[in-house]
Amino acid sequence: MALKGCTGSALAEALLRPRTVALVGVSDDIAKTAARPLRFLRRAGYGGEVYSVNPTRATVQGEPAFASLSALPARPDHAFILTGTDAAIAALEECGRLGVPVATILAGGFSEAGGAGIEREKRLAEIGRSYGVRVLGPSSIGVVNVHERLVLTANAAFAEPDLPEGGVFVASHSGSLIGAMLSRGKARGVGFAGLVSVGGEVDLSVGEICEATLDDPKIGGYLLFLESMRNADTLRRFALAAAERGKPVAAYKLGRSAEAAELAVSHTGALAGEDDVADTFLRDCGIARVESFDGLLEIMPLLNRMPVKSVRHPAVGVVTTTGGGAAMAIDQLAIRGVRVAAPSPDTVRRLAEVGIVAGEGRLVDLTLAGTRYDVMKAALGVMQTAPEFDLVLATVGSSARFQPDLAVAPVIDSAREHDKPLAAFIVPEAPEALLRLSAAGVPCFRAPESCGDVIAAAFNRRVPRPELATLLPSVAPGAGSGAGRTVDEAEAYRLFARVGVPHAPVAVLTVGEPVPELPFAYPVVAKVLHPDIAHKTDVGGVALNIADAGALSTAMAAIRDRVEAARPGVGVRRILVQPMTRGVGEVLVGLRRDPQAGPVVMLAAGGVLTEIYRDRALRLAPVDRATALEMIGEVKALQALAGYRGRTAGDLGAVADALVAVSRLAVLDDVTVLEAEINPLMVMADGQGAVAVDALVQLATADVPAQSQEDDTETRSGRNR
Repeated sequence: MALKGCTGSALAEALLRPRTVALVGVSDDIAKTAARPLRFLRRAGYGGEVYSVNPTRATVQGEPAFASLSALPARPDHAFILTGTDAAIAALEECGRLGVPVATILAGGFSEAGGAGIEREKRLAEIGRSYGVRVLGPSSIGVVNVHERLVLTANAAFAEPDLPEGGVFVASHSGSLIGAMLSRGKARGVGFAGLVSVGGEVDLSVGEICEATLDDPKIGGYLLFLESMRNADTLRRFALAAAERGKPVAAYKLGRSAEAAELAVSHTGALAGEDDVADTFLRDCGIARVESFDGLLEIMPLLNRMPVKSVRHPAVGVVTTTGGGAAMAIDQLAIRGVRVAAPSPDTVRRLAEVGIVAGEGRLVDLTLAGTRYDVMKAALGVMQTAPEFDLVLATVGSSARFQPDLAVAPVIDSAREHDKPLAAFIVPEAPEALLRLSAAGVPCFRAPESCGDVIAAAFNRRVPRPELATLLPSVAPGAGSGAGRTVDEAEAYRLFARVGVPHAPVAVLTVGEPVPELPFAYPVVAKVLHPDIAHKTDVGGVALNIADAGALSTAMAAIRDRVEAARPGVGVRRILVQPMTRGVGEVLVGLRRDPQAGPVVMLAAGGVLTEIYRDRALRLAPVDRATALEMIGEVKALQALAGYRGRTAGDLGAVADALVAVSRLAVLDDVTVLEAEINPLMVMADGQGAVAVDALVQLATADVPAQSQEDDTETRSGRNR
């Protein structure tokens, strides 16, 4: 009978607070990697029981050793398997038979090693499921709980004495990176609660591990180092729960590659590349995504002082003692879309009242006078109470190195006295000043790049929407990446109509047959109707401004000839006909089910050149109307539809409604929509709506309607839907 593996608090206990630990394959040779965990546990002062398992030795590092897990006097809570690949599989099975709750596997040689490795990894997963043992790894370098003195890791960096204790919990796909975060974080005054290397995530993932620790009062925030978005469902669940508890989460994700877009069927897929989707996922889940490793290490103090909230156009106020240093920071903020605002006339007046001349620029430059405590303190007091700023940045020059008490004291005192976030960029190399700021919990930066990175990441988070908690799994059963079939445009319209998207009336005609009376007036547009032709203009499959029945018959035959010449082997029988529809503008509305992150909805400038301009907004689907309106505001081309410079205003409310409707395709319970797109959605004048005039849908293969595409009597009749 299969056992249910531990989850939640029971998982956290066995993984991070075990009473007994077994080191399977621990080495007596202190020069070897497999010797480190025992040395580290003893040096750290771990108070639990540690069993050494080594079948070839009676003692290991001067301590008794046991020949096998079965020979132990008690069942361990956590087994760290330090053996080679094949022996690790056998050891995991023994853990299962004995009922060990959690096993961490150091060895590699699994999915990254090709076909044989993939089979070995499947075996690990099978053992874990059948026995109920939870598996961390493979390729996990271990776990550390600083508060419990549990240094259960083979990472050489944990030879570091006096591990910095605090409230930050780290989860990383990369094992070596937890060591780098420890050493670099220590130099910055970062205190850690725990660090976990998840490795290959055959079972336990970043999201599930972090979720299990959420109610630990010693953990105040999370730093994630991500190599992929696998197991995104558990990551999303954790992030939403962390947001509810007010525990901030930041992530550094590798891989800004766009190669995956080449596999997309729709414009939506090409525009919503792999990294774009990851960025949207993290932002929508309230996770601050940084671009740099330094940014990841420096962001937590700012997140602790800056709860997630929706700020449409955030503004930063800058106070400085060095104009050049401040200019560097402003530059880095500006290229990330963060506005540095000039003080308002009222703020200029208030600064003058305390003896500070603000000037007319974007920053308040105190020059050498700013090295005086009273001058800097007064300036910060005014700026932090000015309503035009969402954050104040103090840029401190050379005095930070030579007079750290004097230079940073007003910043620390001001941060304590006011609620508005205050951060500091220290221009010179001034480690003592930075450590004092860090000890006081004041966000501080060593470089202009990390300063801009962190502030932008903090502002770019979004308040998680409640509906994200109920999303279906990212990859539906049988709907893996690329596993789908495109339906024809007529079928696509029927699916869009189900969720409430209006479309232009259609008639489906057969090439070579007499043209019947149409249920709408000429002029019309004729398009090839075939599920294998997604982009009709690319193969000559569209004819516009057809004036009468005779011209329509000729156009249909010409479309057939052009398409069959461009796509040999594709027979063209059916043509979709619609009235020519003109609006005041056009947009693209699309949905894509990312195989890792789940469904994403996109709004972009419409037309055949939409991929060139890349002017678009993305969100996890489904969205509400308020979110849809936010997206409209992010697409620059749509400013023209808001009545820009006297132009006719478009019905942007109808665009928002269509965006909401398309996003609901993500939660249909009888079909799995992999991709869906309206390009263009024709936008009429304000108050007159918006209408789809082209549509593309790709369904999971099992969801393609069994009805023959040639027997579509409803569209054949030309009925308007």
